[in-house]
Amino acid sequence: MARRTQYLVGLDVGSSKIAAIVGEVIDDASVDIIGIGVAEARGIRRGVVVNLEAAVESIKKALEEAELTAGVEIDTVHLGLSGTHVKAFNSRGVVAVAGKNREITREDVRRAIDAAKAVALPSGREILHVLPQDFAVDEQDGISAPVGLTGSRLEVNVHIVTGSTSSTQNLVACVNRAGVSVAETVLEHLAAAEAVLTHDEKELGVALVDIGGGTTDLAIFEHGSIWHTGVVALGGDHFTNDIAVGLRTPIPEGEKTKRRSGCALSALVDEDDTVEVASVGGRKPRIMSRRILSDILQPRAEEIFHLLWDEVRRAGCERSLNSGIVLTGGGAILEGMPEIAEQIFDLPIRRGCPLDVGGLTDHVNSAAFATPVGLVLYAHRNRVADAARPGGVGALSRAAGRLRGVFKEFF
Repeated sequence: MARRTQYLVGLDVGSSKIAAIVGEVIDDASVDIIGIGVAEARGIRRGVVVNLEAAVESIKKALEEAELTAGVEIDTVHLGLSGTHVKAFNSRGVVAVAGKNREITREDVRRAIDAAKAVALPSGREILHVLPQDFAVDEQDGISAPVGLTGSRLEVNVHIVTGSTSSTQNLVACVNRAGVSVAETVLEHLAAAEAVLTHDEKELGVALVDIGGGTTDLAIFEHGSIWHTGVVALGGDHFTNDIAVGLRTPIPEGEKTKRRSGCALSALVDEDDTVEVASVGGRKPRIMSRRILSDILQPRAEEIFHLLWDEVRRAGCERSLNSGIVLTGGGAILEGMPEIAEQIFDLPIRRGCPLDVGGLTDHVNSAAFATPVGLVLYAHRNRVADAARPGGVGALSRAAGRLRGVFKEFF
């Protein structure tokens, strides 16, 4: 019997880099990474398009490189969404169960979710995801799969993720102009979680912190479901800017210095360590103590983690993080980040790298590739779920993403 091969592409359009990952799925089994494309991001700031033409060119470069390494032509992508325009809240829906047997059907579940998402949104905002958390049948709560149970009243708790309509459409327009269509848009928190979190962590309670270039994303899971998402408007680019200002060096050199010698916790740096720093205006490079560089980075790292801790406490989830916190994203690679996070949160901390993928694992085994790899895994999981359960509830949370492809007709 011939093997059935399909390709899934995840596109992460960030503030500092654009990454395209091509995954090969054979017979709906495991995913092998066969193509990688990375380009410097231009025209994107904090997840929002600020220069359409520059953004299109950057996306094209990443897609072309991914096509070259994978040896396939890319026509459809699963696009990650993030940025300060993304906001989320929890909602609850209640319906009466129809039918003389009072047996709960998928249609009852759909009606309950529809009731939960029937909320008034401000002008210019749209629903990106409706993510069921748990169900209650006749006041018996904590139910994960109510179909087939008997009851007269069905309630559902959902997490609703919304975004700016214009910001989303502009990003989709850039991808369309780069020559590909968008199969669905996926919240980057969800995608990264798909790649780096284990089932046990999601059940016990865990916070995912994705430190990107322009923003830091937060997602809190408990009992296998997502209960809170948030965005902090600080990221890896702020570390670079601090270095450029503090050491009087060009921003590109500041980025190189951060990657080569940066450490977010001064206590980890030996007093005798030195670093060469480029100067501006054609002056000679300077040799200075690496501790000075660390003293610049540490306050910014502390600020990011304190803001995240404030967000966790506002959500009332500080007692729910039994598995601790998982750091991912390019900013998590910086030396000392787990250690300083552990000091501030007083919780177990680990770096999260993509799990459960084959193929070019050596190339994507980094926190920086968690989101694009997660987009591929998220798309694969949903395809398998839809195939096993046609028209199931899983399709509801992605309806807006699929419909958004219609917008490409207008750009």
